[in-house]
Amino acid sequence: MRLSKPAPMIPALVALIVGTSTAWSQDFPAKPIRIWTSEAGGGNDFAARLIAQGVASGIGQQVIIENRGTAGGTIAAQAVAKSPGDGYTLLFYGSNIWLMPFLRDNVPYDPIRDFAPITLATRAPHLLVVHPSLPVRTARELVVLARNNPGKLNYGSGGAGSSTQIASELLKSMAQINIVHIAYKGSGPAQKALISGEVQIAFATPGAVATHVKSGRLRALAVSSAQPSPLFPDMPTIAATGVPGYETASILGVFAPARTPPALVARLNQEFVRALHRPDVKEKFFSVGIETVGTSSEELGSTVKSEMTRLGKVIKEAGIRDE
Repeated sequence: MRLSKPAPMIPALVALIVGTSTAWSQDFPAKPIRIWTSEAGGGNDFAARLIAQGVASGIGQQVIIENRGTAGGTIAAQAVAKSPGDGYTLLFYGSNIWLMPFLRDNVPYDPIRDFAPITLATRAPHLLVVHPSLPVRTARELVVLARNNPGKLNYGSGGAGSSTQIASELLKSMAQINIVHIAYKGSGPAQKALISGEVQIAFATPGAVATHVKSGRLRALAVSSAQPSPLFPDMPTIAATGVPGYETASILGVFAPARTPPALVARLNQEFVRALHRPDVKEKFFSVGIETVGTSSEELGSTVKSEMTRLGKVIKEAGIRDE
């Protein structure tokens, strides 16, 4: 007698796995969530805590901020990458996490392989600012002045490999100008050097220099976003007034360990996007020169890959190292 073959088990197993994953995401969270970010008191810390408040009120659990900003963020990134993919350990950081492999050797994580993107949380375009003694009022005038005086103008940044140095080197490359880099230990000292006239040019986040621009101690020439920013609606873009195609911004994203199940990634995305779209959260960010975004996980992943390709090239060509 011929026995009939048993029905394939694969569809049943898939259904079981999907069902279990979905149920898990529905039961989540059952305990506090921890978000690893940079040092206490910095911009990342401020943003993380503000978003955490919105997320916590939505999920009914604590969201605890872990400040681990040493080693350029690599300690926090490595710790999260090695954590269980259960949604309870997340990373909140900016571009130094995905650009670090271009800046250092032997980075202990892979920014693509080791993380599951959750959402692009915030964006703060840079302002191109100069000391008032510099006889320029537009990005185009600055480019012309720099071309006529190669190597005679300088710019300050928050340190080797900082977002402000990369923004400046991108400007140098695209505008084909030669301005000299002077690195400082943080954005605060770089800002003071610009105000005093020790350096002449810098990129800075709007919240850091808005008061000084209004007082006349600094002059803002343009904003670095591709389109005019609602943060500075009357400020032209660098792309429109001197360097076509130019675009940079300080962006912050939320990541989970790569092994996190898709259903749980979707649930985390839902909660973070909901928090970012709360009117009170948006208003608090806007007041300090930051735009809330709240994208799909796929969009954050695409942004990271695009930035690695575009800015990685600038880092290599400029020989930028963060030792």
